[in-house]
Amino acid sequence: MSEARGFLASHFDDVAQQHEASSLGMWAFLVTEIMLFGGMFLGYAVYRGNFSEAFSAASDRLDIVLGTVNTAVLIASSLTVAMAVHAASRGRQRALLFFLVLTLLLGMIFLGIKFTEYYHKYEEGLIPGARFRYEGSDPGRAAIFFSFYFAMTGVHALHMIIGLGVFLALAWAARKDRYSAAYYTPVELAGLYWHFVDVIWIFLFPLFYLLGRHS
Repeated sequence: MSEARGFLASHFDDVAQQHEASSLGMWAFLVTEIMLFGGMFLGYAVYRGNFSEAFSAASDRLDIVLGTVNTAVLIASSLTVAMAVHAASRGRQRALLFFLVLTLLLGMIFLGIKFTEYYHKYEEGLIPGARFRYEGSDPGRAAIFFSFYFAMTGVHALHMIIGLGVFLALAWAARKDRYSAAYYTPVELAGLYWHFVDVIWIFLFPLFYLLGRHS
């Protein structure tokens, strides 16, 4: 415990109090994130209920293979994050660094695939705006679907970019042996954030990619 006290901020009485405050702060932040995504999910649900046929038809224009691969990649990254937290709790520095770097690689793969999808939609003219081109029967309502698609997956991708920045900083600190079994709160909280981002995608994937497949 004396080792952990080296990371104790002056306004906390002990390491346990600091950890509890940090965890509470992260959960409070995630509640605000739930409200952010909740508003978008609610808006999507309203339009999906009113324009179900148009949304289903537009959903068929998404690449189910790339979406499925990205889902598998993100689930794998949740596992590597959990392993990183476990390694940190055991004081296994090399394993911690390995799993943090692996999480970074998986996150970059996810974003690479996602931006590839975005580029394909750009080439197909499916970016809502003046150059929007849609050969279906209801282009106006399809444009609403793609507006939600780019807004919600784009905000999700932004959260992933932020998360990768955090993990890069954690990997650098782990390389300097900043964490131990007595103190690994930053790794634990970053893992919590990453799991939240993964859960959001688990909802986004069926709402967008599978909508037309089960209608």
